[in-house]
Amino acid sequence: MALDAVRERQTRQYTVRMILSFGTAAPVLAVPSAVALAGYIAAASLDERRVKALRAVLIAAWIAQAFAITVDVFGIGSPLPGARFGFAPALSATLWLVVAVYAVESRFVPLPGVRRTLALLGALAVALAWWFPGEIWAHGGSPWEPLHWVLGIASYGLFGAAVLHAALLNNAERRMRMMHAPGAGASGAPPEAKLAGAPSAMGLPLLRLERLTFRFVWAGFIALSATLVIGGWFANPWRWDHKTVFSILGWVVFAGLLAGRHAFGWRGRRATGWLYAGAALLLLAYVGSRFVLEVLLHRSSFA
Repeated sequence: MALDAVRERQTRQYTVRMILSFGTAAPVLAVPSAVALAGYIAAASLDERRVKALRAVLIAAWIAQAFAITVDVFGIGSPLPGARFGFAPALSATLWLVVAVYAVESRFVPLPGVRRTLALLGALAVALAWWFPGEIWAHGGSPWEPLHWVLGIASYGLFGAAVLHAALLNNAERRMRMMHAPGAGASGAPPEAKLAGAPSAMGLPLLRLERLTFRFVWAGFIALSATLVIGGWFANPWRWDHKTVFSILGWVVFAGLLAGRHAFGWRGRRATGWLYAGAALLLLAYVGSRFVLEVLLHRSSFA
């Protein structure tokens, strides 16, 4: 009975915090979120040939999303002091980092088909962060907590970029297998047309695309390792909750992937399969656990 009373009190406190958080942050959050949402929808709708217009709209949406993330995370407009955390702001920050990687790379190499997918995902992330702005977490914890959170989001973004490149790599390999399959030469298409799209969806040699993918994996793995070390350092007491378990499982999968590539030369579908599995575990670690607490159970993990 005592435990039920505690949980009921935590639920009431969490509900009040969420009402205060959403009700006061919404006006401040509305303008940048609306601009970002409109920009991403426009970027997903424009014709691929309108390169300059696409780039301008996507950059405008990206900048507006940065303002929305700043308002959201730092609790601007809220009567409660502290930072705001939640599954939707974390997801929005992750997509923001992936779009940043895309914006830089697209200036040097073609990325056909990526822009529309990223724009739609960005619009979804902005809408979720607008509707679920998270919970205000008052200051007063460890001074290492902001660094822990920043490194965690950075690892999400880096692994997200790695997943994006892995998907391009799988697509390029699939097209090459189709091109070299028996009877493929009987399609009547000129050889130049087949070879034009064969090397890579980015116009890069496959080996170079593969190396780029694993550079993101290595960077994400280092950021994730630092996140876990700092989190274990200031956590008092240490809790084996869902976030911790899934984070450690994700770290183990990524460590196995890098070890397997170094020792056995893993590549292709085996390597990307491990990458997808690790990314899924990492997504469940914070975004998944916070989604269950915030949306399904209406409980606070900070209480």
